[in-house]
Amino acid sequence: MKILVINAGSSSLKYQVVDMDTNKVLTKGLCERIGIDGRHTNKTDGQKYVEEVTMKNHSDALKVVTDCLLSDKVPAISSLSDINAVGHRVLHAGENYNDSVLITPDVMKVLESLIPLGPLHQPANISGIKAVEELLPGVPQVAVFDTTFHSTMPDYAYRYAIPKEAYTKWQIRKYGFHGTSHKYIAGELEKLMGKKGNFIICHIGNGASLSAVKDGKCIDTTMGYTPLEGVMMGSRSGDVDPSILERIMKETGMTISEAINYLNKKSGLLGVSGISEDMRDVEEVAYGEPSEKQADAILSLNMHAYKVKKYIGSYYAALGSVDAIAFTAGVGENGCEYREMVLSGLEGLGIVLDKDKNLKNFKRGEVNLISTEDSKVKVYVIPTDEEYMIAKDTERLAK
Repeated sequence: MKILVINAGSSSLKYQVVDMDTNKVLTKGLCERIGIDGRHTNKTDGQKYVEEVTMKNHSDALKVVTDCLLSDKVPAISSLSDINAVGHRVLHAGENYNDSVLITPDVMKVLESLIPLGPLHQPANISGIKAVEELLPGVPQVAVFDTTFHSTMPDYAYRYAIPKEAYTKWQIRKYGFHGTSHKYIAGELEKLMGKKGNFIICHIGNGASLSAVKDGKCIDTTMGYTPLEGVMMGSRSGDVDPSILERIMKETGMTISEAINYLNKKSGLLGVSGISEDMRDVEEVAYGEPSEKQADAILSLNMHAYKVKKYIGSYYAALGSVDAIAFTAGVGENGCEYREMVLSGLEGLGIVLDKDKNLKNFKRGEVNLISTEDSKVKVYVIPTDEEYMIAKDTERLAK
């Protein structure tokens, strides 16, 4: 079974073709700057090519993708009929679904009704689905949601301490995101531990979130009504006093939308360091030659690690006991100094890092245990694979 996996953003469309019989990615690529000028990048068997091509919308982008798949450059499929199903990463399921779903006209109506919960990403996801309907009519499509893994949270974890009408009328509650990654890592931890244990998953990239998983179910996560809540991130502030918005708006004359953008796009590592939202750039200044920005770079790293450490402690309390902690995503998988900063001082909780194992140069795609033999809590570095998770759910529902 060959599955086309699509992750449509507001001006981009990522894709993979996965052969589920061999678990092999046949090809993958990215259409970016949709609606602006347009660029398409494809990678197949280690070979990469880039083309500048105008794409007015997601339908144009998908046409570029299908033309690519059928070209001599990408011998992934012989015809579009080789694609047996399409899996879409969709931002929001609201409270309507607690699992991935086969897309039907009724499901499309629900997805459109949820646009107020994800005004930037949900319309792009819907555009991707509609584009597939045009180019691949009759091919089963599956929506795999960012939020459904977190749908098992109890009400005392997902409700906010604001009047009930905000929840009942406007669906304002914690939803959580990065769900496909957290679900994948939870499954990998179950294999490693041989049981559905108590896990803390740290998905640390430019965007960052943690989840507390008890017996295979998420009981809490750091992101909330939007991905802005939680730990400090590349350009997102994470948790702040809401009254800060009022002060910022008074001082600058910003609108509420501009102030939210200030917290989403200009804060986090970027805002504190004044350097970049990419941790590699910040670390280069922090650990490099003395400079005017070095102190702010060090501070931003300390703040980021401290906030993750605090959530690990709080999730330890929520779970009662912890069998394993996993680090994943760009920083989680590659940031050895960062992982040490996060875990330092947690020995009293039975979390003991093996510094030599942590500093080891890991092979790409490799799972590594970085805790000591006597650590009560196992600590792993596990590469995430959200696209594979989407493909697996698509295979399950489209057969």
